Amino acid sequence: MSGSLTSEEAAHFEENGYFVKKRALSVAHATECRYRIEAMEQELGEDCNQRMKIKAHVVAPWMVDLARHPVILDAVESLLGPDIMLFGSSMFAKAAKNDKFVSWHQDSAYYGLDPNDSVTVWLAFTKSNKSNGCLRVLPGSHLTADYEHEETYDPQNLLARGQTIVGIDDDRAVYLELEPGEFSIHHVRTAHGSLANPSNDRRMGLAFFYIAPHVRSTLGRRTALLVRGQDTHDHWDPDPVPKRDLDPDTLAFLTDMWSRYQSKEVKQAAASGRL
Repeated sequence: MSGSLTSEEAAHFEENGYFVKKRALSVAHATECRYRIEAMEQELGEDCNQRMKIKAHVVAPWMVDLARHPVILDAVESLLGPDIMLFGSSMFAKAAKNDKFVSWHQDSAYYGLDPNDSVTVWLAFTKSNKSNGCLRVLPGSHLTADYEHEETYDPQNLLARGQTIVGIDDDRAVYLELEPGEFSIHHVRTAHGSLANPSNDRRMGLAFFYIAPHVRSTLGRRTALLVRGQDTHDHWDPDPVPKRDLDPDTLAFLTDMWSRYQSKEVKQAAASGRL
């Protein structure tokens, strides 16, 4: 395929289910993104983890611009091809000296995609390393059958249902450490998670979920945003695009999408027998 990853990097991704790392933003730009998120948190009176999930990019035009960043899309093109859609995005922020964590899980468990030709880009707005609970992955887990997830609804878990893969050997984990403005990529079926943040500063990043246009929704007609190339399949309606930060129309859309994702009516892939 075309794109910016070398053949060795693409082969490593195919074998291990992850890539790390490339720089998309300067440290100053990434820090500015952090401050803009925190300003919106103040205006909304809520933590970004509360609602900026699944369709976080509809919160502000500059977040859509980040999803369309050419350095990010060049890397994704190496894995998905020249036609790319943004299926979703989520903010992940961990307060300093806090016990919140993300359990081992697969994004594919609840996304309702067929086939799973999808990758997640994790863009760091702050340092993200072992000391503050960076993303960690289980190499090769994207090549196995779907894991069944236990829905714990643990209030300390940053995932909507506290969905957890039980029994993973933590010693096999690879930690994807990033500087502000750098990003990693992992396959939608790669098991991943992150530990708590005992450090003195907040850890923050924005995850983008990309698909190829031939991917269908198994959960009925849904929305996505074409960010590169063409969509000749028409499986997805277009996402609304914000006209300004905290656009009330797109915020209402975001709230609806997040509540639907949390619904217990959406069954996980392993439990439904779908691979």
